[in-house]
Amino acid sequence: MSPDQSPNHTDANHRQFTPGNFAIDEYRPIRVAVIGAGISGIVAGARFPQKVPNVELTIYEKDDGVGGTWYRNRYPGLACDIPAHCYQLTFEEKKDWSGLYAPGTEIREYLQGIVDKHKLMRFIKLHHEVVGAQYNECTGKWHVRVRHIDPDTGARSELEDVVDILVPAVGVLSRWDWPDIDGLRDFQGELHHTAGFDPQEKTWQEIADDWKDKKVAVIGVGSSAIQLVPAIQPKVQKLYNYVRGKTWLAVPFASNTFATLLDRGPDGAEDYRFSAKEIERFKTDEDFYRRFRTVMENDMNSMHAATLRGSNLQEQATQLFEANMRRKLVKKPWIAESLMPTFPVACRRLTPGPGYLEALVEDNVEFVQTPIKRVTKTGIETIDGQHHELDIIFCATGYDTSFQLPFEIVGRKGVHLNDKWQPHPTTYLTMCVDEFPNMFMVLGPNSGIGSGSMLIMIEYEVMYAVQATLKMQRERLKSIEVKREALLDFDAYLESYFPKTVYSEKCRSWYKMGAEDGRVVGLWPGSALAAVKAITYPRWEDFNYEIIDPTSNRFYWLGDGQTYSEKTMTGDRAWYLREEFLDIPPGK
Repeated sequence: MSPDQSPNHTDANHRQFTPGNFAIDEYRPIRVAVIGAGISGIVAGARFPQKVPNVELTIYEKDDGVGGTWYRNRYPGLACDIPAHCYQLTFEEKKDWSGLYAPGTEIREYLQGIVDKHKLMRFIKLHHEVVGAQYNECTGKWHVRVRHIDPDTGARSELEDVVDILVPAVGVLSRWDWPDIDGLRDFQGELHHTAGFDPQEKTWQEIADDWKDKKVAVIGVGSSAIQLVPAIQPKVQKLYNYVRGKTWLAVPFASNTFATLLDRGPDGAEDYRFSAKEIERFKTDEDFYRRFRTVMENDMNSMHAATLRGSNLQEQATQLFEANMRRKLVKKPWIAESLMPTFPVACRRLTPGPGYLEALVEDNVEFVQTPIKRVTKTGIETIDGQHHELDIIFCATGYDTSFQLPFEIVGRKGVHLNDKWQPHPTTYLTMCVDEFPNMFMVLGPNSGIGSGSMLIMIEYEVMYAVQATLKMQRERLKSIEVKREALLDFDAYLESYFPKTVYSEKCRSWYKMGAEDGRVVGLWPGSALAAVKAITYPRWEDFNYEIIDPTSNRFYWLGDGQTYSEKTMTGDRAWYLREEFLDIPPGK
């Protein structure tokens, strides 16, 4: 057989094609739509233009400002429940937090500052609510329907945006509703939901100046209630906290560490405000600030073992929290017996709640654990017949944690995402769903963090979406879709992981869609550090691909064999010598 007749040569002839008439890095335009301008949307606004060439980015936000849950929530006492220095982005530091737990106003200012610094409003469309998105299998595009309400006239209009990549970034704790309590709407006093409280042009402190003669009820014992109660207790005549369930109150996270780092005395751990001198030191002493932030992050990332059943850290945390709760409730010890759970620490979301236990023992506070029967025109009646006259009711009763989106996302063959997520959501690494190509979620199901900071998860999930977008653009792909078997394998991992954790114990939590038992759908299966390690480098073999060009050759994207700078004789043709590309071994 002659060389020309060899099988390899014949096969090559059959696979010949015409290379593309473009440079390998002459990237096609690519359009990206992000749903939501919360922290995830803000990070996307910073990273996509930075990393993706020739990108057209639009971030749709239904509210009239940025920040997501931090923009919408304005209730008294709102604050972050992890140390402020751990609740900031890796690429945007803030050195003048007023305290260990940053108030909501400062977090909103921080996020707005990032938007202003990076000029992200050029990508963000406020008053634009996404009401639907449908994938077109023929074109590989997402058709996004958006409702716009003119803030000045109230006029409504609807537009359609056609994009290559869809990034839902709506978050989990973003949709609230009133609790199902008989007679709630009959109440003739002030009625507020913590997520719907809006002081508008005033601060809540200014509004609370009128509450000194008021009788106020707070319904709930979740994170919002635990912050709300100590904030308004000194402002009102009488405060009733209606508590249905039980909860652990954590010793404030990293409080001893921060006090030690600041060279405070033995009582400094319970003073959570930074002094002017300490703030100035953060701003002027870079080494001190760097060490403070690093040590605090290390401390926050050292708590994973507490989430494991029977671990030493779990037992230590239980003993510590119980002793702390009993000590702070010594004036009303029966509250400790009523409030302290039998389920393990961290089974439901932990919050330190500085000041909550101290507020409960004040003379003007009544802790009510008898279930509510109904709300009347003038107050609340419990099932034992007791009635409390009230002027103001705050419902601190949480969010819709069903993981059912408030708009339709329709994938291949008309599959609706909400239908696919019945009875519970399933995803690939929390970000992708089979039958929904070119869609990468941020803070989707199972992306919550049980130990560590949520912000690092957000950053790495956004970068995952960025990497997928770059791959689509670089390799001229029409679609990238996770394989069904890869999604099912991750789902099996979830089911196998959580039984060894405290999250699978019997306790009502948004981690389990508000149920006491059942599947954990709110949390990543592991720590924040493990999560970012898992998603830093995508497993491209877990995806199926379609090529956008009319060829079957997977290397069509190599183009005409040159780079754009060579083709046009412009730009840097020695870029690999620039400092940011050098990777010099450290030597011996």
